[in-house]
Amino acid sequence: MTPSLRTERLLLEPYIPEDEEDFVALFQDTRVSRWMGDGPASEAADRALFGRIFTEVYARDLFDVWAVRRDGLLVGHAEIKPTDVVGGHEIIYALAPAAWGSGLGTEVAEAIVAHGFDTLGLTEVHATVAAPNESSLVLLDRIGFAHVRDIEEDDGSTTRVLVRRRTASTDKALPAR
Repeated sequence: MTPSLRTERLLLEPYIPEDEEDFVALFQDTRVSRWMGDGPASEAADRALFGRIFTEVYARDLFDVWAVRRDGLLVGHAEIKPTDVVGGHEIIYALAPAAWGSGLGTEVAEAIVAHGFDTLGLTEVHATVAAPNESSLVLLDRIGFAHVRDIEEDDGSTTRVLVRRRTASTDKALPAR
């Protein structure tokens, strides 16, 4: 079961059915969805995705998915899940544009990484980021992620694969450098 996580200003908690409209609005905002997965999807596809969070992800306890809230309002989405692309666990996060530029992305990413290390017992956590997504690349670099390789996508774009490792000697999350 996905646990709730708290940061200084945010609450990451499992979605509830009443979040559907806010979830769809977040994923339908092309400023957000252009950086997620294969990019913008139809409203019907985003509604189906929301439904699968309950019928597949939560029902089968596949991985952790959170609604990101600030002052009770849904301002983002977060996940940590195993993926074949990186051969390990990947963090995924997205914030509504109104939440950009205030350090909330750092709070979300750090909370997910800490959950990966402290709760899931991972030794490394990955992120995949579209090469033009400078904001996410800078944020992840700042919190200790290092670039390990690039993936050339079928459409000619480049995805950067990043990793942050935890060292056994200090039992702390340290940069992968």
